[in-house]
Amino acid sequence: MRVAVMTESISVEVVFALPDRQKLVSVSLQAGATVADAIGQSKIHEQFPGQPLDRLPVGIWGHPVERGTRLKDGDRVEIYRELRLDPRDARRARAQAGLTMRKSADA
Repeated sequence: MRVAVMTESISVEVVFALPDRQKLVSVSLQAGATVADAIGQSKIHEQFPGQPLDRLPVGIWGHPVERGTRLKDGDRVEIYRELRLDPRDARRARAQAGLTMRKSADA
């Protein structure tokens, strides 16, 4: 008699964004899959030719991780692009120029 072996699967999302567009891909993987497995299965690199996705830092739900990190069901794998300007430096520059993100009382 054969015994069926159930392989548990997990669903995760892989996301990458440029200033002008973003892509979110849902993938189903076997339990125990890694961040690298999810990125490979998503084929997200095909959507962003010329981007070095294999060398960019990655994270899960905003927390940096290694590509060998094992995933859990419902995780979101994020591929972080290099920023042209540190957000803190950008805020300082706006503050020095007298600009804020708040609406003025006149608006």
